[in-house]
Order: sequence, then structure tokens, then C-alpha cells
Amino acid sequence: MELSIFIAKMLGLAYLAIGFNMWSGKMNIKKILEEYENCSALTYLGGAMSLIIGMLLIEYHNIWVKDWTVVITIIGWVATLKGVLLLANPKFVFRFKNCYKNTKPWVIFIIILGLFFAYYGFLN
Repeated sequence: MELSIFIAKMLGLAYLAIGFNMWSGKMNIKKILEEYENCSALTYLGGAMSLIIGMLLIEYHNIWVKDWTVVITIIGWVATLKGVLLLANPKFVFRFKNCYKNTKPWVIFIIILGLFFAYYGFLN
């Protein structure tokens, strides 16, 4: 459980920082995605980092239980899949960039996810 709390603290702070940065308008996600797609080195680096972080989460936190810690495991599997797809076929991944046209729902989702992890990491 200590590992779950530690990961929850890291994810909570990261998601809250990203979410509030997007909320303030200082982070233009559409521009970031455009630049990310146009830079093959950045795409490769992002895929490699996603794969590494996802695999670390799977290796050390592959816990399938009926409580909040399963969300960490799911994030690990999603990150691993994203990393593999970015490295193997980035054009397939970039087909979904239109999902980010309306950023408000994503900002709200990221902040809620950050609050969820911060609650379990710091307050529970």
C-alpha cells in the first residue's frame, strides 16, 4: 500500500499541475499536439518515456483489486499501450488528435483525476 500511496502522490501532483496549467490558458494543448506530431524525435522520446513509465507501473504495481489502486494499474497499461503505439505506428495515434478539439472536458477530467490521486495520496 505504501507504493500505491507514493504513486498516487506523484500522479496527483502531476495531474493537478497539468490540469490547472491548461485551465489557466497558459498551456495550449492543440499547439502542443501539432508540434508533437511534426517532430519525429519528440514523438519517439514521448513514446519511449510512456513505454518505460508504463512498464515500471505494470512491473511494480500490477494490482487488480476492487479499490482505488486499480486505477494506477490501468494507467500503467494505458501508458504502455500508448508507448508501443507511438513507437510502432505514430500515425495511428495521431488519428485521435481530433478528440482534443474541445479541451474543456479534458481539463476537467485531468483535474478530477489529480484530485482523486491527491486525496488517496495525501489525505487518506
